[in-house]
Amino acid sequence: MTFTSLLRLYGEVLEQEPMSAHTTYKIGGPARWFIHPRSVTALMRIMELLDERNIPWLVLGRGSNLLVPDEAWHGAVINLDYTFNDSYFEPEGILYAQAGCALPALAVEAMKHSMTGLEFASGIPGSLGGGLYMNAGAYRSDLSSILLEVLVLRDRKVEWVPKEELDYSYRHSAFQDHPDWTILAAKFQLEKGNQNEIRQLMASRQQRRMAAQPLDKPCAGSTFRNPETMPAWQIIDQLGLRGTQIGGARISDKHSNFIVNAGQATAGDVRALMDLVMEGARREFGLELIPEVEIPEWTA
Repeated sequence: MTFTSLLRLYGEVLEQEPMSAHTTYKIGGPARWFIHPRSVTALMRIMELLDERNIPWLVLGRGSNLLVPDEAWHGAVINLDYTFNDSYFEPEGILYAQAGCALPALAVEAMKHSMTGLEFASGIPGSLGGGLYMNAGAYRSDLSSILLEVLVLRDRKVEWVPKEELDYSYRHSAFQDHPDWTILAAKFQLEKGNQNEIRQLMASRQQRRMAAQPLDKPCAGSTFRNPETMPAWQIIDQLGLRGTQIGGARISDKHSNFIVNAGQATAGDVRALMDLVMEGARREFGLELIPEVEIPEWTA
């Protein structure tokens, strides 16, 4: 039995799968294996098989905050979107949701259950797992503000970990320091609310996003975290870089903290623009801009 055939005992497996098909940037070279595990048991066995052969792997959500390099990768991408996407709303506002749930869909389901607290997530085009990894947020709220605990696979054990042990802060969590930990699900505390008011709030914020963000172009959302002194877009504007283009990547004319794929952009094009901005911020303002976009280790 080939190794690929062995993996297929535990899930759907694609070979030499272009990551440009799985990221909102529409950028990324092929992964040797792209795997949808059938269950937690299957996930654990897949990871074990890969580790036994020293094959690198990473867990991917919806690819909305990711810049995958252009090169081919002799590794495995494990995707949880298809099989880890159940959610459960209890009457008193407790929400259990699996890592593959799409954040906008989860926010809509909360609205349908007349639960408030997830409205800010309705415009974040990622998965819950990815959102928990980076503590995704908007409108001065984030996932950690409603989070109670996370179901984590670490050291071959599945366990619930309280939020207080996960070092949550602005766009940060302990998961960024422990890439071998895998988020499986989470428990949240929502509150009862008025369904019509929640719906109207989500609709008004969607209109604001459409007006202010370049949602018509492939991108990964905000490129840089906001420093304490001034927002990233203002730094980029003061550097005179709004609208700057390298190859197929462009600093958006609509919102300068978005680098968009303006047509056939490579990861190298995006990285060149990011470097241009970071060097300018360092030179002109003495600021070290921190990318919000994740760039995985991806070696041929």
